[in-house]
Amino acid sequence: MAEQKRMKVVLLRHTLSPEEAIALGAKLCYSKSSISDLQEKISAKDQTGFIEKLMDMGHESVLEHASFTFGVEGVSRVLLAQLTRHRIASFSVQSQRYVSYEKGYGYIIPKSIEALGEDAVRRYSEQMDTIESWYKEWQAELGCQGEKSNEDARFVLPNACETRIMVTMNVRELRHFFSLRMCSRAQWEIREMANEMFRLCFETAPALFKNAGPACLRGKCPEGEKSCGQAVKIRQEREEMIRAHEKE
Repeated sequence: MAEQKRMKVVLLRHTLSPEEAIALGAKLCYSKSSISDLQEKISAKDQTGFIEKLMDMGHESVLEHASFTFGVEGVSRVLLAQLTRHRIASFSVQSQRYVSYEKGYGYIIPKSIEALGEDAVRRYSEQMDTIESWYKEWQAELGCQGEKSNEDARFVLPNACETRIMVTMNVRELRHFFSLRMCSRAQWEIREMANEMFRLCFETAPALFKNAGPACLRGKCPEGEKSCGQAVKIRQEREEMIRAHEKE
């Protein structure tokens, strides 16, 4: 039977000492010192102030020296279509060709439908079960030949169908991703994922992500008449988050 799924985001890997790696790349550009000497000096000193200066200068190319890899599950194919528009990233996605759903598939229920109440959720879930029966019918019609049958039976599956993803982005692209997808105008599901990815990044390398997020954190909202009008609140929440982190 089809089953509702919830989003889960895990930070799988990241560049060792990402802040130091980025500081090393930046200082190498302007120093006569050897790499080993620079590395020793950088590791012996907190690089937070230097990284903040880099951000203010707009020296972003060095941010590409550090990357973060996430495992994501309990998300829809709708989210996948949006995520893969971010081209400076690497993706691995669970295949609907090699993975069969003859025992049921996971699906995502939009929050707007959940907000309508139990009857709406039940009707939606019944529709997911109906689609699952169509999928199984086509598997059988196509001879239940594994991937050969799955690759065409999957055409009836909905955008709500759960997928699992591994995604890697460098820090520069992550900051760009957060500026777009943490904005209140972003679609709710990818915004939820971006917020969780940001949280994990900030906990790991706060100097690199202190001001990462929607563009209104760093200046005027670029949405013009479509702005949510919540820039002041968003900035206050970020300041509170930073203060709480610094107290830990």
